[in-house]
Amino acid sequence: MEHRSRYAFALDLVDDGKSIREYEAYHEKVWPEILKSITESGIKMMEIYRIETRLFMLMEVDESFSFEKKAKMDAENPKVAEWEKLMWNYQKALPSAKPGEKWLLMKKIFSL
Repeated sequence: MEHRSRYAFALDLVDDGKSIREYEAYHEKVWPEILKSITESGIKMMEIYRIETRLFMLMEVDESFSFEKKAKMDAENPKVAEWEKLMWNYQKALPSAKPGEKWLLMKKIFSL
């Protein structure tokens, strides 16, 4: 049986209806290079949910995944840098985020 770990993240969006619609439109047609970079890093499942301006991302990874490996892969991929720069136009860091931080890892407080 394949080993998987699950992570949850949160991020906010700029509070503007037009911007939110544009952000969602980009996520209906994510660039193929971005999808490839996600799957090649060991991410097996990724879902993003939205309520108002709050985003919630759920990610399942296999044993080949590490945050360090993903960060290194992203830093070496100009298309990922382009995507992230574009997405930052729509995204708004959570109040507790450090400068440059986007998605913040959430703490699991309950499991059934």
